[in-house]
Amino acid sequence: MDIVFERRGDGPPLVLLHGIGHRRQGWSPVMDLLAAERDVIAVDLPGFGDSPPLPPGTPYTMDTVLTILTRSFADLGLDRPHIAGNSLGGLFALEAADRGLVSSATALSPAGFFNSLELRYAASVLRASRLGARVPDTLLTRLARSPRRRNAMFGMIYGRPDLMEIDALAGDARAMREARGFEPTLRAGRTARFLGACADVPVTIAWGTKDRLLLRSQAIRAQRRLPHARFIWLEGCGHVPMSDDPPQIADVLLQGSAHPLQGSRPQSTAS
Repeated sequence: MDIVFERRGDGPPLVLLHGIGHRRQGWSPVMDLLAAERDVIAVDLPGFGDSPPLPPGTPYTMDTVLTILTRSFADLGLDRPHIAGNSLGGLFALEAADRGLVSSATALSPAGFFNSLELRYAASVLRASRLGARVPDTLLTRLARSPRRRNAMFGMIYGRPDLMEIDALAGDARAMREARGFEPTLRAGRTARFLGACADVPVTIAWGTKDRLLLRSQAIRAQRRLPHARFIWLEGCGHVPMSDDPPQIADVLLQGSAHPLQGSRPQSTAS
């Protein structure tokens, strides 16, 4: 299937994956900073943004998405690129690293380290955010003109929504409510846990100190699961940190991908 993407810059390739209900434009605050040193490819995952949903009957599982991403790498002429992801995209990035599909992985507040109670909480917050995104664009834009209301409306997802352009917030809300992959991905995620080791691939994990969706307890589990990974606390950042502090996030992504590209090696995407 065709995956919609934005590509710019020169240097080693770095693929960017967004989270559930989001879109490739979520990386816009850091794209220019990254493109100065990397060949950056921000993609819309299947059923999100401008990418079409999976064919009927195709499950939104880890194996399905990684198979599609691997084919997309080949179509784009990428052989084990660097990869980075946020939330669900962070989980995909770690899985890609564990399966030897990439040369490095940087995960910003990755999913896959929650327990059952934390998963139910996160799913409830995401569904509530999607319900709130059904507010008509004109009303949402009017409400979001107030920084206080903007923080109330979007503060569960972003650490500093008051720093974001209203058009960007409205676009994110539209992407959330129109994402055809949202519910099937959320259902498939009930059993999604990261259990790998990423033994042969450099990994960076970064977590926002103001993340109100995937909580600090999950960051600690991630550190225990991957003790050899580089771990960073993102001061003042929320769950989706790219707009909270673009220079800090760009620096984390550039350092996380500052490793030699590794040669290809055949490996199945099956768990």
